[in-house]
Amino acid sequence: MAKKVNIGVVGLGFGREFVPIFQNHPYGGKVAICTRTPSTLKAVGDEFGIPEELRYTDYYEMLKNPELDAIHIVTPVPEHYRQTIAALEAGKHCACTVPMALSIEECQHIIDTCKKTGKKYMMMETSLYTREFLYVKKLLDEGKFGRLQFVRSDHTQNLAMDGWGSYWDGLPPFYYGTHALSPVLGILQKQPKSVICHGTGHVSADKAEKYGCPFAGETATFTFKDSDVVVESTRWLFETIRQCREGFDVYGTDMSFEWEQVIDDGHVIYTGTDDAEKIVCPDTGEMLPESIRKYTLREAISDVSQASFRQGLGHGGSHPHIAHQFISAIAEDRTPPVNEIEAATITCMGISAHKSAMNGSAPVEIPDFGMFAK
Repeated sequence: MAKKVNIGVVGLGFGREFVPIFQNHPYGGKVAICTRTPSTLKAVGDEFGIPEELRYTDYYEMLKNPELDAIHIVTPVPEHYRQTIAALEAGKHCACTVPMALSIEECQHIIDTCKKTGKKYMMMETSLYTREFLYVKKLLDEGKFGRLQFVRSDHTQNLAMDGWGSYWDGLPPFYYGTHALSPVLGILQKQPKSVICHGTGHVSADKAEKYGCPFAGETATFTFKDSDVVVESTRWLFETIRQCREGFDVYGTDMSFEWEQVIDDGHVIYTGTDDAEKIVCPDTGEMLPESIRKYTLREAISDVSQASFRQGLGHGGSHPHIAHQFISAIAEDRTPPVNEIEAATITCMGISAHKSAMNGSAPVEIPDFGMFAK
C-alpha cells in the first residue's frame, strides 16, 4: 500500500468540492484548507471536520507545513503562476486549476521549476475527464471514427460578473481557452504547429481597457504537425448571449460526433449520411475507486445532505477523475496526465491564438515544449 498523501486545498469556492473527494480517496491522508475569508474557512472546516491546525488564511503559512505533500490551487487566474512556483519551491507537488499561467514565459518557468525540484505538476483540466470526452476517446481508440477529417470546439459563456472577481473583466477570451483546446489536443494527439485567430465584435470600454483586448470573442484555426486535420475553435466570455457550452465536434470517414446544442438535449452520433442518433454518454464511476464513484453521478445523492457534495457533480462528472489522477500519481510515483508539458502546450495554444488576433490575424507559431518528442 502506497503512503497516504496529505493535501492542502487553497481556494474554497470551487475548491471546496474537492475536499471530500480527497478525504474519501484510498490514498487520501490529511486535508488542509486555505482561504482569505475567515467565515468561509470556518464553514468549510466545520462541514468537513478539518482540524483547526489544518485551517489557514495565509497560503504561505500553509506551505510551511512539513506534513503536506501536495497543494491543490483553486484560486483566481492571476494567482496561478505565482502560487504554483511557490508550492514547487516549497517542496510540494502541485495541482492547479486552469489555465496554467498567463504568458509563455510563465509556463516555461513552471516547467523549469518542476525539473529543478523534481516535484509533480498537474493542470486540473476538467474537459479531459467529462463523460463526453471519455466516451468519444474510447470510440476513437477502437477505430470507430475511421480517418479523422475535421475537429471543432468551443467554450461559449456570457459571464455575469457578480461574485466572479474583477480580474475577469475584459480577460482575453483565449487566455481562458483550455476547456475548448484540451479536448482537440487529446483527440488528435499531435503537436500544435500554428494558429490564425480573428477577434470578433467588441466589448464595452471599461472591459477593453483592463487587458487591452477589445474583442467580444475570438475564433481560431489551428494546424498540427504530421496531420492534415485543421481544428476550428471559438471562445467568448462577455456581452454575447448564449447558454454556457464547453463542447467539441469530431468528424471522421466512418462516424461523427456532435455536442448537444442545448444542455440535456442529447449529443448526436452520425454513422451515415442520413443516420443520426441522439445519445446520453454513460457515467464513468467504474473507472474510479469505489469510495469516490458517487461524485461522478448526474443525480443528487440521497444519502448526502451537504450542498457542496450535491453541487460537485458538474463538469461532466470529471471532478473525482482529476483528483484521482493527481493523488494516484503522487502515491504511485508516476507522471500525472496533463503534466507541466501538456499543460503548457494547451495553455500556450490559447495565448498564441490571442496574439494572432491582436496582430491582425497574422499566423503565429505555437511553442513546442516537447509533448510529443520521441
